[in-house]
Formats: sequence, C-alpha cells, structure tokens
Amino acid sequence: MELQASRLFEKHVAEVRHDILFDQFRHFLNTVGVNYPSPYSARYLNILVKKESGIEDLYADEKIFYNQMLLGLYDEFRDEVIKSDDPLKTALKYAISGNIIDFGTPGTFDVEKTFSEALHKKLAVDDSEALFESVRNAKMVLYLGDNAGEIVTDKLFIKTLNHPNVVFAVRGNAVLNDITLKDAEEVGMSEVAHVIDNGFDAPSTLPDFCSDEFNEVFDKAEVIISKGQGNFEGLYKQVEKENIFFLFMVKCQEIAIATGQQVGDALVMKG
Repeated sequence: MELQASRLFEKHVAEVRHDILFDQFRHFLNTVGVNYPSPYSARYLNILVKKESGIEDLYADEKIFYNQMLLGLYDEFRDEVIKSDDPLKTALKYAISGNIIDFGTPGTFDVEKTFSEALHKKLAVDDSEALFESVRNAKMVLYLGDNAGEIVTDKLFIKTLNHPNVVFAVRGNAVLNDITLKDAEEVGMSEVAHVIDNGFDAPSTLPDFCSDEFNEVFDKAEVIISKGQGNFEGLYKQVEKENIFFLFMVKCQEIAIATGQQVGDALVMKG
C-alpha cells in the first residue's frame, strides 16, 4: 500500500509535501484502515491525493491510452475467439489477461507479453466449467468490472457468453485506473450489457458502502462474476455468497498466500 502511495505522490504531489501526506496515510492505515479490507484504505489515499493536487481523475491519461490500445486489439482477439475450438474458454483467457493492466499493485506489467501468452497459459485454478454452467442457468448475471483497458476484454467475454441479462458494474467515481461510466461508454459496453455504477469510489466492491441500486442487483443476481484482484480483496471472505466467481491474476504476495497460488497465476475460482 505504501508503494502505491509513493507512486501517487511522485506523480501528483510536490516533494516537500510527501512526508506530511505519508504521515496522514500511515495514521489512517493504523487506525480506521485496520477495520476494513485494503481497498478502503486505497480509497482514502486517492481522496488525499485528489485534494492535494486538485485533480479529479489521477490516471485519466493512462485510462484513455489503455482503452484505446485494447480497442485496437479487439478485432484480433474476437477473430481468435471465433475460430477457437472453445470460444468461451478463449474469451475467458483474454479477459483474465486484461487484468494485468493495474496501477494499484506492486511491480510493472507487460501487456504485449501477457496477451501473447494468454491462450497457452494454464489456469492455476479453473472453475470455468462451473461458471459457464451457472451462467447458462441464471436469469441475471452481475459482472463486476475492474480496470481500464481490461474492460475491452470484459466486453468480448460478455459478448461471447451471449446471456440476455448481464449487468456490468463500474466504480461510482474515479479511483486509480479503475473504470467508471465514462470508460464503459468509451468502449461501448452498453452494446453487450446494462451498465450501472456501484455508488462508491473504492478500487473494489464493498457492498456495505455501495448504493441501494447496486445492492439490489447484487442480491438478486444468480451469478456474480467478480473481475480483478481489487474486487477479490473487497469480497473474499467478506460476503457469504456461493454464487461468486473470482476471475483475476495474482499480483502480490499477500493474495498469493490467501489463494495458495503464485504471483502471476491466473485464476477462475468459485467463491
């Protein structure tokens, strides 16, 4: 979390203010933050930097860049899905590979390398058949979106699922490089799903803080597809639901320990 803070401070805050803001953030982590999943503290960090910098969307340029990059690859990915022996599994692997685009986790990411390996990489946990079967039998599917750029691969996966009632949820306001209604509009997500925001600006899904509209869908959906590590952090062992499927790449040691997997692994895990 402190690495994330350091990146944001270097990007948006005058150096003379770094120590002061670090002290504020560490105080929050050691008081309020201990009572909530880590995305709640990430939300506080983003609010802190927004107030300091006067910038509402701290990763606006990066979000546009990766949305456009992945839109440029969409036709290529779609063609691979169409000619595949298993279109659903192929689209799923592309969707999970899109999760590599993340400015809230340690380390760097290589988009080109990740997608070049996408179709050959084995899932470390593979509950995909249970996911597909659950979607086939569901009246409503709720898909919890995560990051910009990645949303394009989510769109391809949702289109391939071909379910008549998918609700796609974005963040209630800009936080890190997570998606908002603006990103959903930019990539045309409404072509394949009904788009809503969750009413809260954490880089995750924290139902206790989300809007009534969102929670009504969250409670009603027979299947919930939780995309990305941020949503995993907010929901795993925090809500008692057996109909959640977590789709993400493991990007830090803490989540590797929680899942019993390795950093870099791709997972489709039934909650």
